[in-house]
Amino acid sequence: MKHFQSPSATPQRNVTRADCAEDPIASIKQMFVDQVQAGRIEAGQCPAMRPVFLKPHGVARGEFVIRPDLPEALRVGLFAGTAYPAWVRFSSDTLPTRNDWETTCGIGIKLFDTPIPKIFGQPDETTFDFILQNIDVFFVDTAREFCEFTQASLDKSNPNALNEWLKAHPRTQEILDQMERPVASCLGTPYWSCLPFAFGPERYVKYKLEPARKMAPLSVQPADPTYLARDLERQLSESEQRFTFMIQLRTNPETMPLDAATVAWPESESPYVPVADLILPKQDITRRGQPEYGENMAWNIWRVTREHEPQGSIAAARKVVYAASAALRRNTNGIPDGEPANPKPLMDDPPCKDTRIAYAKVHPGIGICRVGDAETAFFLSPETDQIQRRPGDFYRDETGALKREAQRFRLYGYNAAGEVVSELNSDNADITWTVHLVNSKADWFQFVTAMDIPETKDLVVSRRNPKVQDRSILIIDPGPRSISGASVSGGAGQSFDTGEFTGVKVPLGSLRTDEKGRLIVLGGHGKSASPTGKSLVNPGDPNWFNNSNDWYDDTSDGPVTAEVRINGERIPVTGGWCVVTPPNYSPDTVGWRTMYDLMTDTAIEAGMMKVPPRTSFQRDVLPQLARMSNLQWVNKGFAAFFGAGGAMDFQTDTALLGKLAMAPRPDPADPSKQLDPYRELRQNLYNSFRPYTLTVNDPRVWPWIYGDAFDGELETDISPRTMLAVPPVQLLHLQRWVAGNFEGGYDPSAATPASLDDLPLAEQPAMLDKAAIFFCLADAFHPGCEMTWPMRHATLYCEPYRLRVASPEDPTLTFGSTLNQAQALAPNGPLTQQSPGDITRWMGLPWQGDTAYCRAGYSPSYDEFLPTFWPARVPNNVLTEADYEIVMDPNKSREERLTAFNRRVSWNRFMDEARRPGEGPEVVMQEMVKTFGAQGLVARVPGPKDDPDFPEVMYVETLPQHQVKVARLMMAKATAPGAAPQQEANFRAGDHEFRRAVINLRSRRGDKNQE
Repeated sequence: MKHFQSPSATPQRNVTRADCAEDPIASIKQMFVDQVQAGRIEAGQCPAMRPVFLKPHGVARGEFVIRPDLPEALRVGLFAGTAYPAWVRFSSDTLPTRNDWETTCGIGIKLFDTPIPKIFGQPDETTFDFILQNIDVFFVDTAREFCEFTQASLDKSNPNALNEWLKAHPRTQEILDQMERPVASCLGTPYWSCLPFAFGPERYVKYKLEPARKMAPLSVQPADPTYLARDLERQLSESEQRFTFMIQLRTNPETMPLDAATVAWPESESPYVPVADLILPKQDITRRGQPEYGENMAWNIWRVTREHEPQGSIAAARKVVYAASAALRRNTNGIPDGEPANPKPLMDDPPCKDTRIAYAKVHPGIGICRVGDAETAFFLSPETDQIQRRPGDFYRDETGALKREAQRFRLYGYNAAGEVVSELNSDNADITWTVHLVNSKADWFQFVTAMDIPETKDLVVSRRNPKVQDRSILIIDPGPRSISGASVSGGAGQSFDTGEFTGVKVPLGSLRTDEKGRLIVLGGHGKSASPTGKSLVNPGDPNWFNNSNDWYDDTSDGPVTAEVRINGERIPVTGGWCVVTPPNYSPDTVGWRTMYDLMTDTAIEAGMMKVPPRTSFQRDVLPQLARMSNLQWVNKGFAAFFGAGGAMDFQTDTALLGKLAMAPRPDPADPSKQLDPYRELRQNLYNSFRPYTLTVNDPRVWPWIYGDAFDGELETDISPRTMLAVPPVQLLHLQRWVAGNFEGGYDPSAATPASLDDLPLAEQPAMLDKAAIFFCLADAFHPGCEMTWPMRHATLYCEPYRLRVASPEDPTLTFGSTLNQAQALAPNGPLTQQSPGDITRWMGLPWQGDTAYCRAGYSPSYDEFLPTFWPARVPNNVLTEADYEIVMDPNKSREERLTAFNRRVSWNRFMDEARRPGEGPEVVMQEMVKTFGAQGLVARVPGPKDDPDFPEVMYVETLPQHQVKVARLMMAKATAPGAAPQQEANFRAGDHEFRRAVINLRSRRGDKNQE
């Protein structure tokens, strides 16, 4: 029933509940006209349209010719004449924005100069109407059943009402399924009246329209969603088209009921008899005014003479509903209602929205895929900014391998005013997607430190693999790939599998589409290697870390474009970008500063967006506080202070949050004064944050996150960029909050809908843009998790959240063998138009090395757990499943449960365990290359109910089954008499010195060319 035009899928007005038993016809009219049709009009439908069969395919002029050899017994009423001028309207019973495929087709035939008087409308009207559709029965028997069916479709109080009704009426479900016919052409399918009509006194007939050239149903869905209109236009422009009009006489009342519309009269008892021919001459149905002429007409099966009176309760209902809907439609559009007896009443009609699509955009503007080692399993990236709350096993396949995270791209059509008109998909557009993913890390310059900060003004970096002369062999470029159609996957040419690194094939991912033809991009499988077996470490190069020569990984990035045709016309499309990144090991943890925050700040500072005029505690302030509390599940230092039971629990301490959310209000005793009991509390919290204007390094203020200039010596670094500061826009919100200039209130249950479909259409594109980068991290850029420091430069963007794409005609930019800050930031430098591979080339190579060693607590004399880099994506310290089981065990002592809850172990412990005494830290990095998919995922679990010592929601490290066994062995080893306890901090003995040494080596800013 996917294409049946159920009224439940459209805007509705609230009206009195229908009474199908007492007055089914009035109730049907109320639901279809007063509720559905009027609801669409109030929602901005312009022009107002019919409630059913509202997708037109075309209107044609013709002639209805009575057969000259018709027997006298059949020359009744209309059929006593010879010929009548005709206009016919072909349509489908679906919304105009949906695909023609498997829709119910209908034809309305309006004859002119016919006998009078009519039994409907003005008695002296000379038109005569037939309405037929391409199935020989109606889907319910009576008006009462039709009323009940419609009522169930509209029942918002019971989402299962329609399914329950259909279960009780299997014949209706059977017919609805039959109505989904893959019609090849409006001119090649038969049509039936479904309902009986009088044929003179005491005789009754049904009508059928048989095409002269019957066409078999299609087996493959056409790419064009309006293919029926295009076919009708083409065939009538080439030649005359004919139908035979037939009647079936009622010969057996027992098998040919008058008020049981689901019953087909047996043709074995009474075959159809030809009585007339409908002739449509060659014509241009798109000529000026012809489509509008047809859409302004109205059809009603009661616009006939008495000899042809419709029969049955369904027909009686059609009389009322069709008349009322035509009147509403015409009055709204300012069209005369037949031979109008009264002028159009004054009506306060809703404004008319321009629904012509002028251009389309790909959303999200920047999409994110993540690698995984599962062979085929994947899941879709979030499409709203609501956390997904999925269990840990959701992210793994049946073998325990880590699923890839795929990005789904959608297209939205916009009118000339920039308003969203509709989503474009295979239902309403012919779409061909093209994606070009490239990995050019090995050809690019080494990452040492962000090149846009004062500390790197003299930095000069060399290219990776500097001794390789043919640079093209270092670039993994399989070329662009295209895909079109719905539910397409696995075909030839849809995989990025032909790119090579020094002669070794390196697959970068693949394309597929969903059931609506939306694009789904999958990245690589996390494969990193050296074709010649080189070590990750090059001792002769002080900048080797993140810059391993003769290594590749399968992250990538590149443009996402689409060719779109609507009704055969190509429309302009603004493309997007796809970035394939490392995994997210804590999917529900939102970073303190997200990539969305950074791009918003960048757009505002560049004047692309306006400064937010107001500050809301819930929207703008609370996230800056609550995100620190959310880091309790991935960093022990944050857990101790901001976690459940900590000094500043900004997630579950409702008393504290209530105070912070309270805005000043007038004093009832003296309205000239304000009551603001918690201003000093707000001030103290504000003073705890690190402003971006700070000129010294102070690691004690918030947030406890490293900055771009951290070089390993936390307590002696003097740069204010050693630690992450509050950026300008976030600081502005905090300042307004402190001053009392904010919208107060706190609703702990408030959240964005988890499903994009629950958002209004106009809000969906912006939410897609946000969601994709909301779960990515911004700084510190060392180099970062998904993208790095170039993302904070406005020159990179053509509009907010959308990259400036280089065209094939743009000259290729070259930068020689070294790069300095002046070159990197130059107007014609690498931060302008982007080509495939340009975003990920700045990242570490391979990514696993950086992920394994960007940890927390590099200065143990200051704190073993703080500051930190990116725990929201790469956890530092986690609550294990074993400790969670203790917390949840009511038979354990309170002290034992609290101890278990506050205990954290190092997320890196499995990698660190691989390094034996005397081996270098590169062993750990190599272990991450091999086992990145087996590392723990931090996932949501329920906590104890109604226990003030524990939160009701917790996040616990979940492991694949083989890793669970390893964890148990490690725990048993740690609990043995005299054994060292389990590793809690991020570094084992000796690793502190290694990590600080690496960063100190970076600070040398060496520019020697090494192998």
